[in-house]
This record gives sequence, C-alpha cells and structure tokens, in this order.
Amino acid sequence: MIARELLGTAQVPGGEELRLYKHDRDFMIVLDRNELMSSRMSGSEVSLATLTCERLADRKAAHLLIGGYGMGFTLRAALADLGKDAAITVAELVPEIIAWARGPMAELAAGCLDDPRVTLAMEDVADTIAASAARYDAILLDVDNGPDGLVRDANDRLYTMKGLKAAKHALKPGGVLAVWSAAPDKVFAARMAKAGFTVDEVQVRARANGKGAKHVIWFGLRVA
Repeated sequence: MIARELLGTAQVPGGEELRLYKHDRDFMIVLDRNELMSSRMSGSEVSLATLTCERLADRKAAHLLIGGYGMGFTLRAALADLGKDAAITVAELVPEIIAWARGPMAELAAGCLDDPRVTLAMEDVADTIAASAARYDAILLDVDNGPDGLVRDANDRLYTMKGLKAAKHALKPGGVLAVWSAAPDKVFAARMAKAGFTVDEVQVRARANGKGAKHVIWFGLRVA
C-alpha cells in the first residue's frame, strides 16, 4: 500500500495551515481534515470555467477574474475555451500555491501560468474585486468549499450582501459571477438574487468522467 507523502505546508494569512500531499500519481491539498482539492476530482472545477465561457460565447476579448488558482483546473479549462484576445487575471493569496504549481505540480500545471493571456495577482481576490469597476466579463470564485469562509474567516466577506454587490460593481453589464460550492445553499442563492443577479444554479459532478459527488455552481448574471 502506497502511503501519502507530505510535500509541503503553507500558512493561509488569517487562516489555518494547508498541506500538500502526493499519493501515487495524485495530489491533494488538505486543510485540517478537509480535502480542499484533489487532482482526482477536477470535473466541477473544469465545469466552473467551461459553463462560464458558454455564457460569454458572444463576447470578444473577454476578461475573466479567477480566485484562487487551486490546482489550475479552472484556469486551464478557461484558456482552452477562450480565444487569443482574451485576458485572465488569477488572484491567489497563498504564495506556496503558486510555488507548488511551478514545482512538484509543474506537469499538472502544464505551463498555464506562463500563458501570455494570464496575469497573476498575489492578493486577496476580495481586494481585487473591491478595486474594480465594470472591469470583468466574469468573476469565478473557488476559494472555499462553499459560500462561507472555511479556508479563512475573512473570506466570508465575499459571500455577504456587501461582497456580492462589490462583485456586481466589478462586472461589466451582462457579466457573470460564478461561485463554486461542494453543496447547495438556498440562503446564499437567495442572497445572490437579492443583490441584483439573475441566478442559475447548476449541479455538476466532481469527477471529469461524470461520476462522483454532485457539486453546485451558481451563475449570477448582472443584468444592469
């Protein structure tokens, strides 16, 4: 039996410690007892990008904001779907996440961070959003296991009414806010609608082969 190998640790600012493990050919990033992400379970992270890009199909030179990098599944899927005139800003708070992507997980990253369409911002995505006005065609959020600050308490501000209105303000008219979650949350979906989004809740499978647990993505359309 192959044991898990601890490859590194990272302290989340204002939060707990992340641990990067390798098991055979698979990678896992773990917070306490929660497996935040795994290279075995990429389906819903890919869907976060592909389903968002479908909603932007008629837009030229689309500009996306992705927070955070994770294992890069969402970024790579977005790059594959978007044209050469697109731009993607990736906001990542934890430097080690990027170091792991360029180090032990370099083969998995497949050079996506070096794509000329990508700009890496080493900062809290909430700050990136707050500093923007009608800048993005889409904002894709996958920084927790759902709309609450699991990784760090400060992430709660992304999902409050104030945070949702800030995201709306940062989007261009007709832009899309996409929020990934491991489970449904009727209260959050209602809050998105109250913040002024037209909300579409989609269930997707955790695995790329269409199997595994069902995850949820909320797509909020800024209509005005």
